[in-house]
Amino acid sequence: MTATAPAPTPAAEALRPHAEQSHAAELAALAAADDRPRPPGWKLSPWAVTEYIQGTTLPDGTEITPKYIGARSVVEVAVATLATDRALLLLGVPGTAKTWLSEHLAAAISGDSTLLVQGTAGTAEEAIRYGWNYARLLAEGPSEAAMVPSPVMTAMADGRLARVEELTRIPSDVQDALITVLSEKTLPVPELAMEVQAQRGFNIIATANDRDRGVNDLSSALRRRFNTVVLPVPQTADDEVDIVTRRVAQLGSSLELPEVPTGLAEIRRIVTVFRELRSGTTEDGRTKVKSPSGTLSTAEAISVVTNGIALAAYFGDGTLRPFDVAAGIRGAVVQDPVSDEVVWREYLETVVRERDGWDDLYRACRETERR
Repeated sequence: MTATAPAPTPAAEALRPHAEQSHAAELAALAAADDRPRPPGWKLSPWAVTEYIQGTTLPDGTEITPKYIGARSVVEVAVATLATDRALLLLGVPGTAKTWLSEHLAAAISGDSTLLVQGTAGTAEEAIRYGWNYARLLAEGPSEAAMVPSPVMTAMADGRLARVEELTRIPSDVQDALITVLSEKTLPVPELAMEVQAQRGFNIIATANDRDRGVNDLSSALRRRFNTVVLPVPQTADDEVDIVTRRVAQLGSSLELPEVPTGLAEIRRIVTVFRELRSGTTEDGRTKVKSPSGTLSTAEAISVVTNGIALAAYFGDGTLRPFDVAAGIRGAVVQDPVSDEVVWREYLETVVRERDGWDDLYRACRETERR
C-alpha cells in the first residue's frame, strides 16, 4: 500500500493563516495599483510595501488595513534597509510587534513569509546553513539530492526574504554562520565543492529582544552587517487601545469566537493598568507605583482581552465585563508569586480601589484572589 502525502490545509481552514494568505486580496490590489519602481525580486515597490504596513485607501476604494500602528518613519527605514545590501534587525522589548512586522514585510516584499528560522538556545548551524538526509547520505554519499537546505539557503537561491526570530537566543557560534551569507552573499557547501549564490531580492530580517541582552550578544562583525531599527512601545494609550482592539477582532474572527460587544471601556482599563505598571507611575503622574518583573506588553493585553471574550461568550452573558478579564490581568502581572504579588496588591489598593468608576474592576480582582 502506498502512502500519500496529506493535502495542504486551505488558508480558510488554517488556525493562523500566513500573512500572504489572510491578506491576499489587499496585496493583489496594491500590486495592481502600484506603478512605482520595484527593487529586483520585489513583488511591490517600497512605497506600496509601506502603504500595506501602515494602511491606506486605494483609488479604487480598496481598504488596506493597518498592520503596524506606529511612526511611519520606522517602517520607511525598515523597508529602505531591505532594498539595500544590509540586513534588517528589528529590536525591541517583548510585545512591540517585531515578529508581526517581520512577517508582513516578508509577505509584501517576497510574497512568502514562511522561510523562518526560530531562534532558541538549541538552534543548530544546520538551521542557518544546510543539513543532510542521512538515509540518502549513507546510501548514496554526499549529493545535492541528499542535502536539506535551510530556509536561509532557500531564500538565497530563490531571491526571497528569510526571517530569523530571536537572533540573540541563538548560540554565538551559530549566529556567526550568517556572516559569510551577509557579507559575501554566498553559502559555501564544501562537501560538494559548490556554493549557493544569493539571487536578487534576497535579504534577511532578524528580530531580537531587548530583555535578552547579555544572553548571546551579537559579535561586532555580525552587528555591522545589520541595520538596527528599534521598535518602541506604543506612544499613547489611544494607540495601544487601537492596536489591542484591531488584533482582538482579527483573533476572534480567525478563532470563530462568538461575537461579543467590543467592550472598549474594558480594553482601555486593561491598557491603562499595563501602561501604569510598566512606567511606574499613574497616567496623571501623581502616584508612583512599583513595576512587576514581567513586561506587560501589548501582546499580553491582547491575550487578556481575547481570553476574556471567550469567557464572556461561553460562560458569561455575552458582554465583556470586569469578571471576565480580572483573572487574566492578575495572571499577566503576577509572574513571580512573591515579589509581583506585593506589587499587584499595592497597585490594587492604592490605585484601582481609589479611582472613580473602577470599583467594579476592584471587586472583580479581589474576588479572583479569593478563588
